[in-house]
Amino acid sequence: MAFMIAGSMSRSRLLPEKNFPSYAYLPGKHPHPVRDPLGHSYQSDPVTVAIDEALSSNEFRWGIDLFNHGYYWEAHEAWEPIWHAAKQSTQHRLLFKGLILLAAAGVKLREGKRVAAARHATRAATLFRQVMDLPNRGFEAALGMKTAALAVYAEAAITSPAVLRESMPGQPEPVFDFILAPKSESG
Repeated sequence: MAFMIAGSMSRSRLLPEKNFPSYAYLPGKHPHPVRDPLGHSYQSDPVTVAIDEALSSNEFRWGIDLFNHGYYWEAHEAWEPIWHAAKQSTQHRLLFKGLILLAAAGVKLREGKRVAAARHATRAATLFRQVMDLPNRGFEAALGMKTAALAVYAEAAITSPAVLRESMPGQPEPVFDFILAPKSESG
């Protein structure tokens, strides 16, 4: 069973003041964003985030915006410094690694590499389930869902492949049928 994806244009933004990259990177189809002088993030400055502020940081929220709108490689890059900062927090480290793997699965799905996508999504689901067994550190509010639900969505991406439509330049089509929607601090 395949599912159709809601277009990224109907998805709300957490940081609407930030401009999306000019393209969603796919290996072999676009200049490497960081290494190639033509890349959309060439010579960008690395970001540092304190782990106790990670889930409410603009860097984390930017990763969510990128992920929800189909910029999976870029979401991975946004979350990676936060993952590195989480050395002392097993819960955070597992969560961020799971998100990074899920974003990598999105890249592989878009490339049509189902085996690699399944491997990444399965590893992400396993990490999300490990997180659910640990004391919650505000993850549900930060993601807008329980990590158990995110594990199910990750696995569903494998069993129910997306029907990909040709996307316009600068408007990638999301491959997942869910969004991460942090709960606002006021409610």
